Amino acid sequence: MTDEKESVEFDGLICPVPLAHNSRIVLGHGSGGRMSRDLIEGTFFPPFDNPILRAGDDAAVLDLDNGLRIAISTDAHVISPIEFPGGDIGRLAICGTVNDLSMMGAIPLYITASFMLEEGLAIPRLVAITNSMRAAAEEAGILIVAGDTKVVEKGKVDEIFISTTGIGRIREGVNIYGRNAQPGDVVIISGTIGDHGIAVLSARGDLGFEANIQSDVAPLNSLVADMLQGAEVSKGVNGIHVLRDPTRGGLATALNEIAVQSQVSITISEDAVPVRQPVLAACEILGFDPLYIANEGKLIAIVSEDCADLVLASMRANQLGRDAAVIGEVTSGPPGKVLLKTSIGTTRVVDMLAGELLPRIC
Repeated sequence: MTDEKESVEFDGLICPVPLAHNSRIVLGHGSGGRMSRDLIEGTFFPPFDNPILRAGDDAAVLDLDNGLRIAISTDAHVISPIEFPGGDIGRLAICGTVNDLSMMGAIPLYITASFMLEEGLAIPRLVAITNSMRAAAEEAGILIVAGDTKVVEKGKVDEIFISTTGIGRIREGVNIYGRNAQPGDVVIISGTIGDHGIAVLSARGDLGFEANIQSDVAPLNSLVADMLQGAEVSKGVNGIHVLRDPTRGGLATALNEIAVQSQVSITISEDAVPVRQPVLAACEILGFDPLYIANEGKLIAIVSEDCADLVLASMRANQLGRDAAVIGEVTSGPPGKVLLKTSIGTTRVVDMLAGELLPRIC
């Protein structure tokens, strides 16, 4: 056995078996999938353990003494390249944090930013990135209120890394958690999947062909506000049980997280999941499954059946949800599993991303 792989032989066949990588960090630990989960549960949870952290949602929910509930989320952004079709690391940093707050039904209010800069970074590029952050913050209606800057020797950082922390106020009556999915609920995706991951690959020159694909990176708080209003018309805001943005690990990994948190099964239809043709073509050439490709401007909504039509209509009325579609349902079992009804009529298990598909994607 080595740190790289072991081989199991059966009648002359050799099958590589991925190892747990318990001794050193590898790129797969940053995938957002199973290796990320194992690292968090095995390394970070034990020393930091508390009920708020253990909830495992996109943002922590804090109940303050005066009855006010706030959401707080922190994120780091190490994308390569730092500019890509449809955005850059600055826009990504703001939108990623705004979206994590929004997935708890919070109104994003304030954000802080920490910059790690490589010696030699061109100042005009830094100015362009900060202007992009300002524009994204204005779009989301959030204020950048504090920050920090560090500079390291050339080669110690890849141009620029940005860490952000956001705070938002949770609307009264909203209780959106990953543990709230219930059998009979409807699963909705807000639009086409895989756009961000393939756009970044295109910017890296890894596709081997020209692809007119733009990242979907966008702040989703306005879409969530419209959805909550739509749910309130039917059943009150509790009609929306779960929201999740399928970033690293894509749609498949996010649905697995929800299925485990809620101890339910989720079944989706392959034909119902919207994917742009250029994304499909790129995935076919590269051998990727669009279900695992990262998104930065899409959300999953799991809602009660009786308000699903109104929520879907409210999503489609918003520019960010114009391609929203019902893609599946929540069932009672087997708990913690995601199933896919394929286009050829079979059903298969959709597991959480096991290793690293696209490193440095966000």
